[in-house]
Amino acid sequence: MLRDRIKGETVAAMKAGDKERVAALRLIAARIKDRDIEMRPKIAAGATPMDDDAMVIDALQKMAKQRRESIAMYEDGGREELAAQERGELAVIDEFMPRQMDEETTRAAIERVKTELGVGGVKDMGRVMAELKARHGAELDMARASGWVKESLA
Repeated sequence: MLRDRIKGETVAAMKAGDKERVAALRLIAARIKDRDIEMRPKIAAGATPMDDDAMVIDALQKMAKQRRESIAMYEDGGREELAAQERGELAVIDEFMPRQMDEETTRAAIERVKTELGVGGVKDMGRVMAELKARHGAELDMARASGWVKESLA
């Protein structure tokens, strides 16, 4: 289970005295805990609980996206030391993410979904993106895939 792996890595980093890694792992654990708290009312209201690893991966994807955006902003602002810190956190986050599909595999998946849904134009982009996320959400960079879907439907 991914959550247990993160806890184990935190303990190992603490024993090794790697303060930066411990800090990044604690950020991950805190975000996972926040997601658990967010889900409590929804589950109590009758929503189906999300698979634990899927929830952790979703949280990691959002954290990675935030780090990439922060890195770009810090670099634009000339704050290289802050960008370096974000890159370090992103590296730790990426260790726990599933392997991402490459461009060729992603484009093939897009074509399969287009064929199966029988879509014809850009107006169907939402349907294609929803199906891609349902099938390949964890191993697909949705931001990059969005551009390829739009290109494919144009």
